[in-house]
Amino acid sequence: MQPPAPRTDLFWMRIIAVVSTAVVLAVAFLILGPRPAGMRGRLDVSALPHVNAALNALSAVLLVVAYGLIRRRDVDRHRDVMLAAFGSSTLFLVSYVVYHWFKVGPRPYGGAWPGLYFAVLASHIVLAAAIVPLALVTLYRGWTMQVPRHRWIARITLPVWLYVSVTGVWIYAMLY
Repeated sequence: MQPPAPRTDLFWMRIIAVVSTAVVLAVAFLILGPRPAGMRGRLDVSALPHVNAALNALSAVLLVVAYGLIRRRDVDRHRDVMLAAFGSSTLFLVSYVVYHWFKVGPRPYGGAWPGLYFAVLASHIVLAAAIVPLALVTLYRGWTMQVPRHRWIARITLPVWLYVSVTGVWIYAMLY
């Protein structure tokens, strides 16, 4: 069971909820919503899928390294590596949005396993939306040294974040 929250957390949890909702809705709108005329092809974004895959791979590696560091009780290095993982995931998100803003839509899958591909893609998308508030809450609790609460949510966040990062690379490999 999770330890009780300090009273000051209510403010920050509300901020995280608002930011998470705004990010997920903004990404959904920017990818699925209408674009102004002339956006397609205005910027050459053909290299961004490769950049996105590299950023996802980097995030996965950093998460595994950070886990190893905390298992060795190296809190300072764990914090630094987790901030790097959050940074690489944030850069991925920005790059992903830019790519989709200047492209018509996602690249169609033409492989031999469409059922598997779409199942992984669907789970990836749902969990990618969920990782926004999970990562923010986990980072907040770690930053404020709420160790029991941080540890509790990190046990949920780590596997979800790793899954999203690894399946992001897998989806790229299936498409390119």
